[in-house]
Amino acid sequence: MIVSQTETQRQPTKSHPIRARRMGIDTQYEAVVFMHKDCQVCRSEGFSAHARVLLRNGKHEIIATLYQITGDLIAHDEAALSDSAWQRLGLREGDRISIAHPSPLDSLSHVRSRIYGHDLSEASLHAIIEDVVNGKYSDIHLASFITACATRPLNHNEILALTHAMVEAGERLIWPAGTIVDKHSIGGLPGNRTTPIIVPIVASLGLVMPKTSSRAITSPAGTADTMETMAPVEFETEKIRRIVESEGGCIVWGGSVNLSPADDILIRVERALDVDSEGQMIASVLSKKIAAGSTHVVIDMPVGQTAKVRSADVAQALTAGLSGIGENFGLRICVVPSDGSQPVGRGIGPSLEARDVLSVLKCEPGAPADLRQRAIALAGALIELAGAAPKGKAEALAAQALDSGRAWAKFQRICEAQGGMRVPPVSRQRQPILAERPGQVGAIDNRRIARLAKLAGAPDDKAAGVDLHVRVGDLITAGQPLCTVHAEAPGQLAYALDYATANRDIIAISQP
Repeated sequence: MIVSQTETQRQPTKSHPIRARRMGIDTQYEAVVFMHKDCQVCRSEGFSAHARVLLRNGKHEIIATLYQITGDLIAHDEAALSDSAWQRLGLREGDRISIAHPSPLDSLSHVRSRIYGHDLSEASLHAIIEDVVNGKYSDIHLASFITACATRPLNHNEILALTHAMVEAGERLIWPAGTIVDKHSIGGLPGNRTTPIIVPIVASLGLVMPKTSSRAITSPAGTADTMETMAPVEFETEKIRRIVESEGGCIVWGGSVNLSPADDILIRVERALDVDSEGQMIASVLSKKIAAGSTHVVIDMPVGQTAKVRSADVAQALTAGLSGIGENFGLRICVVPSDGSQPVGRGIGPSLEARDVLSVLKCEPGAPADLRQRAIALAGALIELAGAAPKGKAEALAAQALDSGRAWAKFQRICEAQGGMRVPPVSRQRQPILAERPGQVGAIDNRRIARLAKLAGAPDDKAAGVDLHVRVGDLITAGQPLCTVHAEAPGQLAYALDYATANRDIIAISQP
């Protein structure tokens, strides 16, 4: 995010103009600048590799990580920028930028304080999250903050303050008075793409569900990635309002309206560390729901050894935390524990998951039964929570909306309101993975099957991923296809298959 002009005007530091060059390097979220080690700016300012530097182009300012070049790749009078830095500074070829030392990060003192055993105040957390969103924290700083909140769990007041800080750091959607329903999955379960089914079910029954969803950060697909293969998902706030006013629901990318922007930044580093702090998870989930203007939220909580939530005890503690913090913000929350022992549906990857979603909405004979039933159960819980059906009757109402074709008709109207339906793409390269021996499917590793889909190219290649042909408990014969890997290029397919060969127990076969 752009650092405000008023902040940097207070900095007692010199700036040095230098010619900007687009390096053409994708560093994702992190802004990076490359400069020659012996250039005048680096020498006069004493910049060293991996330093944090302030870059300015007129009113646009960011803090970037500096890497130094010793060869002739970069001239002494230029600064080469990563794509992220170039775009955030609004640069054009030939522009000059100024480079200076940034002011000290005062909020890091709060992070250090928590490392040494002190609780974080609301003011401290607001300062930290503001600096995170403004791009002032490097990945090292982010990892320090995440670790400080994971080694000693956040208490109730800290979680409450963190949630509030994350909400306030971005935009908020305000809807007319009334019931606004929403659904969230804790995650960690490949193929669990129930949202595009739930939204048209509940909207066809008269409830309002403006669903803002995430793109994948470290998974093979996010809801926004899958939905994008069927309809556009990037809209400004006013367009989202018009879609919801027209159809009672939408399925859009939350990043386009900047809801709780700190969330995706923190999640990216949490996944790299393989750290899931309970307090940060609660703040992550609820900040997005509060910012979206939700009043009634159903939370799908898959529990399984290779899911994000791995035990019933963790699920129970997380449920209590979500309900308690949600109550402070006026949210009515229903947590639905679910089976997290294996993927849901057959497809893992945007287009393959879209195929499953469409087959359920169309009530096709071969539609994945587990995906259909999970969507009906969650939609029923949402309908009941909102008071739109008597207790015990909501699931039947959700199933009837699906079976009658009302949900499919509503989904088509939502897609048209979002710019028109699309046909999900089909992969160019496919290779089945065969069972080496007869037996029974004993387990499917959620994490490693997701990794396999990513190595095949998902989610960047929309048609890439994994198509499962078996489920836990199935009896199989030698040579039977267990799954098919889909890719766009032969090299990606080969890369994924090498991983599968080295991890033959991704789908574990045992004696029946």
